[in-house]
Amino acid sequence: MIKRIHAAAILALLLATGAHAAPGDRALDDVRILSADDMQGRLVGSPGGAKARAYIVERLSQIGLTAVEQPFAFKGRNKAARTGVNLIARIDGTEPGGRVMVVTAHYDHLGVQNGEIYNGADDNASGVAGLLAVAEAFKAQAPKHAVYIVALDGEEGGLQGARAFVAAPPVPLARIALNVNFDMLSKNAKGELYAAGGSQNAWVKARLDALAPGAAVTLKQGHDTGADDSFDNWTYQSDHGVFAKAGVPWVYFGVEDHPEYHKPTDDFATIPQAFFLGAVKTVVEAARAFDAQLDGLPERAK
Repeated sequence: MIKRIHAAAILALLLATGAHAAPGDRALDDVRILSADDMQGRLVGSPGGAKARAYIVERLSQIGLTAVEQPFAFKGRNKAARTGVNLIARIDGTEPGGRVMVVTAHYDHLGVQNGEIYNGADDNASGVAGLLAVAEAFKAQAPKHAVYIVALDGEEGGLQGARAFVAAPPVPLARIALNVNFDMLSKNAKGELYAAGGSQNAWVKARLDALAPGAAVTLKQGHDTGADDSFDNWTYQSDHGVFAKAGVPWVYFGVEDHPEYHKPTDDFATIPQAFFLGAVKTVVEAARAFDAQLDGLPERAK
C-alpha cells in the first residue's frame, strides 16, 4: 500500500527552506500539495477548497504578490446556495496603462463522492501550478503590460468563478486584451499539449505557430472550430468560455481527456513528470510571448 503524502507536511517543508526557486521549479510540489488527500478534492465551498485557497495565497505571497479575494454566490445543481472565492493578484507592467492580460486556472475539483476522494491532480492542480509558474516568471522579470494572475473557483459547478470575474473585473472589460487559461496540463500518453483559440483569432494563431517549433513538448492546435462536435470543441469547455462569450480573445492550454479524467485515480502518482514540466515551461514561454506582442492584437469594437 502506498502511503499518501499530506499537503501540510510538504508545505511546512517548503516554507522552512525559504529558498528562491526559478519559475516552474516548484510546479511538482504545487501539484503534489494541491492534490493531496487532506485537500479533500477541493470542492467549491468546502473546507478542502478553503485549504487549497490558503495554500495558493501563501505561494503568491512567497512570490511577492498579494492576493485579493473575490467571493461570489451561486446555486449548485441541487439549487442549494453555494459560495466560492476567486483569488486575484496583479503584476504591474513596465508600460503603465493600456491593455492588460488575464491568466487563469481553476483550483476547485469534485470533492469526495461515495467515500472516494477526487484529488484532481491533472484537473486542475496542474493548471494552478502553471499559473504560479507564470506568476513567478513575471515577478522575476516584469511584463510589458499589467498581468492579472487569477485562481478561479467553481469551474466544475458551471464556470461560476469565471462568470463572477467577468461580471466584476478589476479593470474595465474593454482593457482586457487576452485571457490565457490553463486547465489540465500534465497527462498525455503521446506527449501532446493542445492550444485552442487560434482558429478563432489570427493573432493568437500566429503567436502559437511561432511558439510550437521550440516548445518543450509537442504543441498542437485545435479543438476550437465549428467543424468539431460539441464535445471536441473546447471553446466553452473551461473558464475561457466566459471570456469568449464576453468578446475577449482567449487561448486555452490543456490536454485531451485521459482514463483518469474526473475519476478518483487522478492522483499525483499518475502524472508523467517530464511531460508536465515541459508543459509548464511551454505555457510560461507562451505567456511571455503574448505579453510582449499584446499591442499587436487588433482592438475590439467598442
